[in-house]
Amino acid sequence: MVDVQCRAELVLRDADGRETSLSAVVPLLLLVSQTGSIANAAAAKGLSYRHAWGLLREIEARLGGALITKSRGRGSVLSELGEAVLRAQRISGERLVAPLQSVASEVASELNRRLARDAAHLRIHASHGYAVATLVRALGAKHIPIDIKYRESAEAVSALARGECELAGFHLPIGEFRATCAQVYRQLLDPDRYQLIHLTRRTQGLFLPKGNPKGIEGLRDLARSDVRFVNRQPGSGTRMLLDLSLRKIGVDPDQINGYATTELTHSAIAAFVASGMADLGFGVQPAAQHFALDFIPVIDEDYFFACERARLEEGRLGRVIEILKSDAFNDSVAHLEGYDPARCGELVGVEKGLSGA
Repeated sequence: MVDVQCRAELVLRDADGRETSLSAVVPLLLLVSQTGSIANAAAAKGLSYRHAWGLLREIEARLGGALITKSRGRGSVLSELGEAVLRAQRISGERLVAPLQSVASEVASELNRRLARDAAHLRIHASHGYAVATLVRALGAKHIPIDIKYRESAEAVSALARGECELAGFHLPIGEFRATCAQVYRQLLDPDRYQLIHLTRRTQGLFLPKGNPKGIEGLRDLARSDVRFVNRQPGSGTRMLLDLSLRKIGVDPDQINGYATTELTHSAIAAFVASGMADLGFGVQPAAQHFALDFIPVIDEDYFFACERARLEEGRLGRVIEILKSDAFNDSVAHLEGYDPARCGELVGVEKGLSGA
């Protein structure tokens, strides 16, 4: 089985049309920021000091500014331009990680189908989440051929009903909004035909810059005129949850600055806030942690996979449940901030899962 990787890369083009990838210099900049020394950064990368300086000088010449400056008592530090280059690479990667993973999976699936037409791929359509990505990596490590597509929750479950996948990932809030959010899934999931598999319990909340410079206390602050918000796309489970939460406290979405500005993943939302393009976002806690953002918990939710009962005895789904219940997988999920693996792999009836009983 072949594996395909799809990565985001920033390519710098100067006035003469010469192109230079930032991929070579970004790791050096990161090491300089960590070690305070170009020499130490070069050694850590296995480069000579001269070669490392050459890479940095080449990019500086193309950009027209210094990437590194000297600081009394701190050695070499990144300039504002250097910090901007690091941030640009990080944002491009995080905002594109989900669609790139999806493209890579589709390409790999096509190639593997042609290489081994008898190999049955496990098709997963799921709302984007960190525990889902952890499962995809675990399946890949076990050489289980998969085809993953990140979609809105309702779209994923609809795909299952149409027979387009074996597993559909979606999430539901715990508490008063559950019944409302479950309505769309109840129409698609016949309790006699389908089964739910509990993946994790996780926390969604507000992303805000480190130190909370604008003194954000909760959802009501989204209505402030001095606050810029970045949202998830309409139709996503997270957007539905946020809309319900705002309605409950009497905040009109039309009065929120940036409510129509949308991104497709939790990581993209966090990257938007980390870049300074927004003051607030809403999503799962690991995204905030990854970008060193502050996080205000708002609501807990359950994440499920739905599947056909008749397929539970198939080897592929049996392997999935085995992985979900394994100590290694549970440990990986436990290390995700705001994620609880206590019920990983537990089989739950459709009505019980949708109602939260």
